[in-house]
Amino acid sequence: MPTEKGVLTIRGNVYTAYTSKEESFKITELINLSIRMAETVAQAKQVPPDQLQLPEQETPRKSSKSKEHKKVQLVDDSPDKMALIGANLDHK
Repeated sequence: MPTEKGVLTIRGNVYTAYTSKEESFKITELINLSIRMAETVAQAKQVPPDQLQLPEQETPRKSSKSKEHKKVQLVDDSPDKMALIGANLDHK
């Protein structure tokens, strides 16, 4: 590139440029995240304390399937060939 004092040579490293750009994107994302987090905290402080309580949750329902063992089909063509896999099975 010609200049008043002669030819200007510019050299660069593609890897360094890429990693710098990638790092700047990460920093920008973190700054954006911290700004949104601060806004959320400020909005939460404006909510009356009686509305901050968590609603009551239902008790978990018990599954009808036994979790002590699992039936596994051994052969795709034959549904009667099954194996039980579990921790509390008899040794027979």
